[in-house]
Amino acid sequence: MTNALQPTGDQIRAFGDRVTGDPIYMLNLLKFREKAEYQDGRPADMTGAEAYGLYSKGMAKIIPALGGSFIFSGTVRGMLIGEVDEVWDAVAILNYPSTDAMLGMMQAPEYLAIHPHREAGLAGQLLIECAKGFSLGS
Repeated sequence: MTNALQPTGDQIRAFGDRVTGDPIYMLNLLKFREKAEYQDGRPADMTGAEAYGLYSKGMAKIIPALGGSFIFSGTVRGMLIGEVDEVWDAVAILNYPSTDAMLGMMQAPEYLAIHPHREAGLAGQLLIECAKGFSLGS
């Protein structure tokens, strides 16, 4: 498994190829830097989690404006099944009304303004695109 900060070109193209117009759910597995590191060199007297918190506050305004929502966020406490080299620090599930809405958001000025906090705070993440279709139990 490889934590990363940005999708590859192939990943973005594949994401765009899966456009259906249906809502998507993004499962975020987040690993924070011990200390925030801004790429523009600005001093950062905060942890990675605190820098990511600034990004999250901005996203809390952007996501509802798109017609999306925060489904869940929380702290990872441990692994019950499986093994990874390092457990993630936090998890979040966000709902977007469509792939196009998410792609558009990623280029919007208000998103680009908060994006440096995401990069400063994260050591890496897994971002897993999910869609309705699999049902447990019914």
